[in-house]
Amino acid sequence: MNLKHYVLTALAVSALTMPWAGVSQAAAADASAQATAAKTASAVSSATAVKADTAAKSDAAAAKAKQVKYNLKFNAKNYTKETLQLDGKDVAFRAYRDVVYVSKPASVASESMSVFIPEAYFQKGGSVNGYTAKTAPIFLPNGVGGYMPGEIKEPSANDRMSGGANASLVALSKGYVVAAPAIRGRTTVGDDGKTYVGKAPAFLVDYKAAVRYLRYNRHRLPAGNTDKIISDGTSAGGALSALLGATGNSREYAAELKAIGAANERDDIFASMDYCPITNLDHADMAYEWMFNGVNEAHQSSAPMSPLLPLKAGSMPGAIKAGDMVVPLGPGPVVQGDGGMVTDRPANAPTETSAGTEMTQEQRVASDQLKALFPDYVNSLGLKDRQGHTLMLNEDGTGSFADYIKSVYAASAQSALDAGEDLSSLDWLIIENGLVKDVDLAKYAAWATRLKAAPAFDKFDLSSGENDEFGTSDNTPRHFTGFSLTRDKKMGATMATWDDIRRMNPLCFIGQKGVTVAPHWRIRHGAKDRDTCLAIPAILALTLQNNGYDVDFSSPWGKGHAGDYDLTELFDWADGLCKAPTKK
Repeated sequence: MNLKHYVLTALAVSALTMPWAGVSQAAAADASAQATAAKTASAVSSATAVKADTAAKSDAAAAKAKQVKYNLKFNAKNYTKETLQLDGKDVAFRAYRDVVYVSKPASVASESMSVFIPEAYFQKGGSVNGYTAKTAPIFLPNGVGGYMPGEIKEPSANDRMSGGANASLVALSKGYVVAAPAIRGRTTVGDDGKTYVGKAPAFLVDYKAAVRYLRYNRHRLPAGNTDKIISDGTSAGGALSALLGATGNSREYAAELKAIGAANERDDIFASMDYCPITNLDHADMAYEWMFNGVNEAHQSSAPMSPLLPLKAGSMPGAIKAGDMVVPLGPGPVVQGDGGMVTDRPANAPTETSAGTEMTQEQRVASDQLKALFPDYVNSLGLKDRQGHTLMLNEDGTGSFADYIKSVYAASAQSALDAGEDLSSLDWLIIENGLVKDVDLAKYAAWATRLKAAPAFDKFDLSSGENDEFGTSDNTPRHFTGFSLTRDKKMGATMATWDDIRRMNPLCFIGQKGVTVAPHWRIRHGAKDRDTCLAIPAILALTLQNNGYDVDFSSPWGKGHAGDYDLTELFDWADGLCKAPTKK
């Protein structure tokens, strides 16, 4: 990934600052003008960001002198013995809670983790599922959603989404050590009570710091193999898990890690489990319109989401308000307004209404323009399928890459057919003699429905969670594509720095010298998930695969935007890797 790919997200200011510019004009904009627009926007916004952050840094410097330093040595004596039930059987474990994993936290509450260890490992010769205290893999789940603060994923027998045991409890039952960190998010206020300390790329810096803490304490932990750390996340947490897997030991995060007092250890991991990752944000708008262009009714609530109550230092709001609807950020029912809120959504995912809203003419034009930009981006990547065939797109959006996306959906539908489901009513599937022969992507998009109006992520009015994620320490949202920056009608809108944009995209690190990418990947994107386009996780999977990494990628039938819905298969996959003979 290089500046060329970033430039493809921007349009020439001279040709396209008018929102009604024609599609052909947008697609044919001169590349050098695009580069100038992107570089200028990034330089100007970088200078603005530095200016805006000066006061905050001054306050932070003053607070630093008074800051209490935390000891990074794990205390193996500070635990409670606990037991939960799973499928009628006891799962006994020791819980080491609220361990601060950096020595100079910006937010103590958001930079603490809890470690859970199966009780069997404290008995002589104890083992679980073939693992011992020495060989037990370490499961590293994150609770991030919507780029909001991630809470510690405590073992639970009553998960909000599945109604059953969550991944942490299942992992313990399978003999895994569970290390569950809290993580800063876009609304995290530092312990100084003034500064927003969770903007990009803070959540990844924290996840890396948690890995480093475990490695620093590898001889102090009562159990756990720190060479077999496996991350897991959903939605923005899926993006975080992917970023952790793709950026191992990269020096590009060194300054931020040092600032919070992360341990001087490796931060690469063994495997990355990513459910519906909301990633590759600088190209996600183009991909979304490539898929959903022509579907002009969006189901995401148009009201910006904002905290109901003032934030406290180190905390996250208990609920947010979207229009007239109150949405709790943890377990609990949704209070519905007149729009009819869809409740089957991951924590902190964008709010969805059952009734759609027609896109404006401006949004429809943006959809046409963004769709026209996507082929050039895809073609710049040099992607190949498993047979070595190059995956490309024609100017009209058709081509071998589109055929590949069709094949992923076809495989998903075939699995449903083989399981006995009746799919005869689905007009986007061509089925002959019990076999899925073809997929009509335009009809698929109409069936799946559009969640987000164009642009899906970098909103012209800076109202998305992603705009907030790329915001400044004084909580001013920023753009992260030249396309949207040049269409923002407000004075003073700025762009995130290129360093921050690229450090939030795993594609920028795969194949980069000095980076240790996780060798094993499991990526899932539901067949009816439209929080991002299937093309985005597909590009991630193909890029990893093309670089020689082990990738298990699919689109499970009947699943929307969700995660951890196939825990038996997930841990079977992980066990297969962890128990495989070590190659010499």
